[in-house]
Amino acid sequence: MKNILSIKNLRKIYHTDQGETLAVDNFSFDLSDGEFIAIVGPSGCGKSTILSILCGLEEKSEGNIFIKENYKLGYMLQKDSLFEWLTIWDNCLLGLKINKSLTKENKAYVDNLLKTYGLYEFKDMYPNHLSGGMRQRVALIRTLATKPDILLLDEPFSALDYQSRLAVSDDVYQILKKEKKSAIMVTHDISEAISMADKVIILSERPSTIKKIVPIELTLKSNPIENRKAKEFSTYYDLIWKEIDFHV
Repeated sequence: MKNILSIKNLRKIYHTDQGETLAVDNFSFDLSDGEFIAIVGPSGCGKSTILSILCGLEEKSEGNIFIKENYKLGYMLQKDSLFEWLTIWDNCLLGLKINKSLTKENKAYVDNLLKTYGLYEFKDMYPNHLSGGMRQRVALIRTLATKPDILLLDEPFSALDYQSRLAVSDDVYQILKKEKKSAIMVTHDISEAISMADKVIILSERPSTIKKIVPIELTLKSNPIENRKAKEFSTYYDLIWKEIDFHV
């Protein structure tokens, strides 16, 4: 598999009146085409900062980021951030309108996404009529509408209850695989990371550096819910738990 994204020696320093805070230090990794990477680490270690730098919301202090030519990034936030006064259809078209790419072809693509993933019958409804899980699926379709090659997922299921979280993580995983997207997901949930990712990157406390990169190889790998039953799952869980600097 070819690398479509490479990060070399990324560093982020925040400057305040009180001085400098080093948030991310010497962060390097590669993402291959079709690969799913999860990033885990202690709270406040800088996981989301890395995604913000990748999508251009924050400036890096040092280092290099290489993205394959003409490859686009899509960013799915922690909250679904749907506009309550817009219909599901209009919410899904929002990115296309902002990018001035609301073509007949792109509208048909969104139409097909809604049909494929069971939301077409709700397209004229408003977000407050949907469950939390359905709202997250709409948020994903809105992100996919602009046809990104790499998805950045920032704690995408954290606002959901446990059952919905399992079901939606399963939905999102299947959608990303079907649409042949690469993804980088930040999560604090170790089980979620192991069940969805091809590799798990473990970060240290701030300043955030890579402690270990763990390739996930599960017997009969399928979907996230089934992957949790794999015989290797608990071994990976224990390994990652021990590496993370949790303070209770």
